[in-house]
Amino acid sequence: MSSTEPIRSESIRQIVLDTETTGLEWKKGNRVVEIGCVELIERRPTGRTWHQYINPRREFEQGAQEVTGLTLEFLADKPLFEDVVDDFLAFVDGSELVIHNAAFDIGFLDYELSQLGEGRGCMTDRVLVLDSLELARQRYPGQRNSLDALCRRLGVDNAHRQLHGALLDAQLLAEVYLALTAGQSEIGFAAPEPVKTAAASLAASPVGPRPRVLPTEEELTLHAARVAAISDRTGRNLWDVPAPAAEREAESA
Repeated sequence: MSSTEPIRSESIRQIVLDTETTGLEWKKGNRVVEIGCVELIERRPTGRTWHQYINPRREFEQGAQEVTGLTLEFLADKPLFEDVVDDFLAFVDGSELVIHNAAFDIGFLDYELSQLGEGRGCMTDRVLVLDSLELARQRYPGQRNSLDALCRRLGVDNAHRQLHGALLDAQLLAEVYLALTAGQSEIGFAAPEPVKTAAASLAASPVGPRPRVLPTEEELTLHAARVAAISDRTGRNLWDVPAPAAEREAESA
């Protein structure tokens, strides 16, 4: 297990979290066997993590053990959830959890808390939850949005991910999340660009104001012929409408 006392800060604190479990449904009594957390402050990894293997005191469902590579023999001497829950909650308390398919992990964590008595409440009593899977589906509708698929799409190196591991997956998800939401941290914080007036643009232009171009006699003749053709077809044209007095004065100035 690795943990330290959480930083108390007014800065935006996010915890990227992943769990591994004995099966797919907590309603069937499956339990958490591993939790991995990666801390971000103002969207920057701090290097602080929380990681723990947990003895589930029950068998793995068929297929679940192959996904994680964990065995009951390996987990036999690991602490129970009740032994590490206070340390875990202290690490995540007051943060925003970033989780891929959050309903799965939050469901399992809430189930673990419920096994300790009503006084523990649920995870959303303590944290906010952001589902990175929902973010990915909004950005890439109709595409595969698994963690592996997003790593490939967003250029996150996951070649070392042979098995599912909570801390490794949380580290990969942190990179995916930052790439997926790149630019959002700047929204609303950058000072607005000063509005440039036409006069200011001309003054700043290295080439000066644009020259005034007058039509040639040939161009005027062709224009008059074109206007006359329009008048013949439609009975009128915009060039026949007298300009307002203010516009005529401006043109003659």
